[in-house]
Amino acid sequence: MKIKPKSYIIWSTNKEIDLEDPIQKKWYVKNVLIYGLTEDIRELDWDYVEKILPELNIPKEIKSLWENYFNASK
Repeated sequence: MKIKPKSYIIWSTNKEIDLEDPIQKKWYVKNVLIYGLTEDIRELDWDYVEKILPELNIPKEIKSLWENYFNASK
């Protein structure tokens, strides 16, 4: 599935992102977690986010927030 990302999430390109490509999908999710609004974050696949979270290079405050969220939901 290809999507056209919102410019406040991905501003470095006007191209579509192919969410079937694992590298592009991970890059997109990373940017949504950092720059996305509530409405953008709400649309993510939570199982996928939890799976890749340890691999993401995101600010520690954001990573900690999501780690706490997933730990509390168990």
